[in-house]
Amino acid sequence: MTKAHVYLNFTNQTEAAFTFYKTVFGTEFEGGINRFGDMPPQEGMPPLPDEAKNLVLHVSLPIADGYKIMGSDAPEQMGFKVNQGNNMYISLDVDSRQEADRLFQSLSAGGAVEMPLTDMFWGAYWGSFTDKFGVKWMINCDKK
Repeated sequence: MTKAHVYLNFTNQTEAAFTFYKTVFGTEFEGGINRFGDMPPQEGMPPLPDEAKNLVLHVSLPIADGYKIMGSDAPEQMGFKVNQGNNMYISLDVDSRQEADRLFQSLSAGGAVEMPLTDMFWGAYWGSFTDKFGVKWMINCDKK
């Protein structure tokens, strides 16, 4: 079954925002806080700037029964530009690569692909895009 979550991007404020949300909801981060410095070097990408290494790559916080918010910093030195309105995604967790492919192809039709579905270093099949109506989406299939 597909699960939907909200994914938030911040400019260097993710840890502060999620620490605040954690106190409000009284829950704990799932898997801790993953940092950009934890990411292995990516082929064809320039080295990670030192000032970005401690920024949040990913954090997940349960806030209600089966529902969570997730987030990441979007460092400008890595080509990101966060503007009010482009800092939220609907993130879909799916059970199979086939369902990931189907949803990605269907929802991204007429839109703009940001990252094609691919096997990622954290062990998931993942991609992102903006649909033809301007809504930002992420598709994630954890390897079982």
